Amino acid sequence: MAALVFSSCILLLLPNPAAAITRHYTFNALQTGGGPNVSDAYTINGLPGPLYNCSSKDTYRLKVKPGKTYLLRIINAALNDELFFSIANHSLTTVEADASYVKPFDTDIIQITPGQTTNVLLKTKPNFPNATFLMAARPYFTGGGTFDNSTVAAILEYKHPLNKTISKNLPLFKPTLPPINATGFVANFTKKFRSLANSKFPANVPQTVDRKFYFTVGLGTHPCPANTTCQGPTNTTKFAASVNNVSFVLPSTALLQSYFFGMSNGVLTADFPQNPPVPFNYTGTPPNNTNVSNGTRTLVLRFNTSVELVMQDTSILGAESHPFHLHGFNFFVVGQGFGNYDPNKDPASFNLVDPVERNTVGVPAGGWIAIRFLADNPGVWFMHCHLEVHTSWGLRMAWIVLDGPQPNQKLQPPPSDLPKC
Repeated sequence: MAALVFSSCILLLLPNPAAAITRHYTFNALQTGGGPNVSDAYTINGLPGPLYNCSSKDTYRLKVKPGKTYLLRIINAALNDELFFSIANHSLTTVEADASYVKPFDTDIIQITPGQTTNVLLKTKPNFPNATFLMAARPYFTGGGTFDNSTVAAILEYKHPLNKTISKNLPLFKPTLPPINATGFVANFTKKFRSLANSKFPANVPQTVDRKFYFTVGLGTHPCPANTTCQGPTNTTKFAASVNNVSFVLPSTALLQSYFFGMSNGVLTADFPQNPPVPFNYTGTPPNNTNVSNGTRTLVLRFNTSVELVMQDTSILGAESHPFHLHGFNFFVVGQGFGNYDPNKDPASFNLVDPVERNTVGVPAGGWIAIRFLADNPGVWFMHCHLEVHTSWGLRMAWIVLDGPQPNQKLQPPPSDLPKC
């Protein structure tokens, strides 16, 4: 078994790189109203690999034996980049997504969003191949602005079965990855994921729905502060992002803390819109007014409510893929499509038998995704785009799930030694 972790990095001298890099991205995006600085490189298991200048010595090597099967745990830990991944001249069998088993399927290329995990089986060649093979990843990008359009690589290296010395000049094969904006490939790939849905690993998809929600997700603008120049779509606007036109504002007091202690007044409200406040042709010509509202608005669910949520991308400032992550729950991806969601026609094609169970899913660029989940975990649960810059701009919201009637269905108090926020 081997783990492959993809990430992006900016070369800074920092005492706490992970936290400081995230703060750097956030500060830049919020202060200037533009996008974050582009990373210098992607990495595989912390190493940039041979395709960047002066980094060939910093290359991850996965050493394998002929005729074996290896489990690769693949994690996208990049802040702002969805990624394609492939191993030259090898096929992968996908068996897991976000810690849930899936019906195995073979693929030469996987696509993975920030926050997602995928387990694949790698069957090595039956005999020593007299070659080495690049494992490569590059971004899938559908939006505007700048991004790191580079390729990171590691090396799949075979051990000789007779322990013979291996030549350093073996042929090196490189994989072919899709174009940067291969939305059609991504849509076809994501549709291949299906739950096992058997007696041992059932797919407990809510067959009936108590509450339905329709959320638009996408970009927007805020006016530039007086007497300043911004780096947004114009020099008088800053980039923003919203769910149902609400750009979520993080409060100074933790949401869960204020909710549990009954001190929510002035911290949050329970009036998040269940549908877009102003309907329009979401994937057509965008409206002239792209400004979004601000608020710390939440949506309240009774315990054990079965929920159907459709998330709709918009064309405001360009259609774009948005990987959404829900805290506290897994959900079933029951449908997806391009264009505007049609509540009269599209539910007929929902998969309620063996949909994939995930906690992070990409809302297609110029399309929609439908999920179902059971709200059986009391508390305050964040839902957000897993592109860090979009979350920083406000592409997030929160659900409040009320307590159930039984003692084990109630939100537990914080530990006595929990530091105060």
